[in-house]
Amino acid sequence: MVLFEEVNGKLVPRGSEEDIKAYLEYKKGQKKKDRRRSLRSRVGRRSAAFKWIDDHLPLSRLDRYIIGKFLGTYFFSLILIISIAVVFDFNENIDKFLQHDAPMEEIFFDYYLNFVPFYSNLFSQLFVFIAVIFFTTKLADNSEIIAMLSTGTSFARIVRPYMISAAIIALLNYGLGSYVIPRGNVKRVKFENKYKNRGRQDFSANVQLEVDSGVIAYFGRYEESLKMGFDFTLDKFENKKLVKHLQALSIQYDTLSYEPYHWIITSYQTRDLQGMREIIQSGNKLDTIIPIQPQDLMASRDMEMTLTTPELRTYIERQKERGFANIQQFEVEYWKRGATSFATFILTLIGVSISARKRKNGMGIALGIGLALTLTYIMFQTVTSSMAINANFPAGIAVWIPNFVFAIIALYYYKKAPR
Repeated sequence: MVLFEEVNGKLVPRGSEEDIKAYLEYKKGQKKKDRRRSLRSRVGRRSAAFKWIDDHLPLSRLDRYIIGKFLGTYFFSLILIISIAVVFDFNENIDKFLQHDAPMEEIFFDYYLNFVPFYSNLFSQLFVFIAVIFFTTKLADNSEIIAMLSTGTSFARIVRPYMISAAIIALLNYGLGSYVIPRGNVKRVKFENKYKNRGRQDFSANVQLEVDSGVIAYFGRYEESLKMGFDFTLDKFENKKLVKHLQALSIQYDTLSYEPYHWIITSYQTRDLQGMREIIQSGNKLDTIIPIQPQDLMASRDMEMTLTTPELRTYIERQKERGFANIQQFEVEYWKRGATSFATFILTLIGVSISARKRKNGMGIALGIGLALTLTYIMFQTVTSSMAINANFPAGIAVWIPNFVFAIIALYYYKKAPR
């Protein structure tokens, strides 16, 4: 029997040692029951709160387990490898930073703060492959895949949470690559052009484009630093006949004007062709509106990476209407954003099909095959992109060819996966 005695305002148990020990065990058991009851209550409330999710997106414990492993391994490998890449990049470029007096604030906030998401998104397929092979091989070595299959779960059912995880990563990559990362690339590209690639070309020559229906502009040379063009002509055609011709020594974009497309023409001469008559006028200065912007005359280094997907589509359509020929790299970038995101599903299927089989030598062979296939995919995509840029091959077909080829490889490995 245990009695309680008040000592300094506290109740202290008094009795034999066995009685006090039994009493403490009883109290401990009561606390455990209270915790279980509280947990059941919280789970009940949570189930009620998330009933819509449970009804519309039923995920079993197996699904949550695989999704958690997949995404956790993916983000861990991404952070690890990108951290190493930052260290190597800083070590390689520190001489250029010091030589060009790059401020430390710009190095970290303008360059590396945008370097990390850009290259994380660029090599996302590699991180996906590493993550899938790493944790799936662990599951196979621990006989967890065999246990799943022995319960009657099909391999297609096991693949489902992998595809859900791949969809999350693909949507994340596409959203960041299409709308967020291009904004950061503006600062990163500007920093690289200022401190890393100072020898870049800042002029263009022999630029011809259509500024309006039947109106053709020509720049013999355009200087980006001055926003000025030389040997400028503007021709207007009606029914395929030249009706007006303007020729000027120079033309400069007015950066101080509130109006867009405001240009100042100097030392000009106009010829108005009216049948057999020709009216010639000349002057020293002419303020005019021509629907041309400086970025239309010169595609700066990596400019396609600084445009969001809607801006990129608008830019391509506008340049095509104007007859601007040098837009292959913009088309490749536009199609690549969707193709690389879709490749997440293909490479995930290859990875899980290769590594689901238990092997005596662990993940060595699976990881080797996976890395070889990933590097082959990246190289294949680089080659087809070069075909589109340099050989005028259709950009959409060129960028999606690697996906078609590797989709066949994915189906082959999927058929050979353990059942």
